[in-house]
Amino acid sequence: MNIKSLLLGSAAALAAVSGAHAADAIVAAEPEPLEYVRICDAYGAGYFFIPGTETCLKIGGLVRTEGGWYNAYKAGQDESARGTYWHTRAELRISTATDTEYGPLKTATVYRFDWNDGNATTNKLLWANISLGGFLVGKNDSVYSTFLGYAGDVINDDVIEYGINNTDELNQITYNYDAGNGFTAVISLEDSNSGTGAKGANGEDSSDHYAPDVVAGAGFKSGAWQFRVVGGYDSIVEEGAVKARVDADFGVFSAFLMGGWNTDGDKLNKYAGAGGAGLGWGDWALWGGVGVPVNDKLKWNLQVAYDDLKTLSATTNLKFNPVKDLLIEPEVTYTNYDAVNKDTWAGILRFQRTF
Repeated sequence: MNIKSLLLGSAAALAAVSGAHAADAIVAAEPEPLEYVRICDAYGAGYFFIPGTETCLKIGGLVRTEGGWYNAYKAGQDESARGTYWHTRAELRISTATDTEYGPLKTATVYRFDWNDGNATTNKLLWANISLGGFLVGKNDSVYSTFLGYAGDVINDDVIEYGINNTDELNQITYNYDAGNGFTAVISLEDSNSGTGAKGANGEDSSDHYAPDVVAGAGFKSGAWQFRVVGGYDSIVEEGAVKARVDADFGVFSAFLMGGWNTDGDKLNKYAGAGGAGLGWGDWALWGGVGVPVNDKLKWNLQVAYDDLKTLSATTNLKFNPVKDLLIEPEVTYTNYDAVNKDTWAGILRFQRTF
């Protein structure tokens, strides 16, 4: 066998082997196209489409830490109940929205985590609700507070209670109406917090109580002015309260005045509830405040409240935003409970990052 024949034979063998391997080779599948997250701006900033769906999702929250000196809500209690404290909070907020033939289908969920002095922790589901076509069902702040926009732009805004005593968050079925011309209205059936061992504002036994509380309101806004009124009926105590509020916003400053009337000043009910000293309003209560933007990073606020029992609360603060979404807020409150002959000064320094 000459060299030429040997080379030709070797080449033929290699070709045969290569062909056999090629026949057995696995061809990789084409990669599926990447699906990037799409921005969903129909419901405001921060929403994006959940991949593969038409549902928009927003994730946000806050981290807050604050130190306090004395407590404006405990001026009527023993001195041992007051003092300095440090409090840290984190909140996770998740919102969804989907367009439907009846309008946006939305959900709102807020988880809250608190840490206080002494390693005391509190974790709770603050909000969890579904809304569609003006209806809202689930846990949310009471309409008695939300419809009027709470009170002033201060931390200690409810030393004289304008909402529901102890907590505003409760289960409810609510309908909101917006005429589109400045007129709005609302009606809500809210959990009366009845059940085994539950008590009314005056200690009433509500174990066999099944009726909801009722809240209703109406308002009108035109230009710089807005007027709103809301009323709540406590089905356990069988009394209630009505509040009315006027707001004005002129750009260089904003102001509000709010008044409340108790249907029976000799009784406590959740809509004219107890303040920091365990006292109600009496027959009436007033809140007023002003806010002045000093510049785009600094705002000054003041709120004063007074009621029929001669309880006086005055709070002022500065809200400073050195950078976007970072708040530094020093606040001072003076409270005088004439009914128990007690008063106090209280201070807070808050740091908060929202996202």
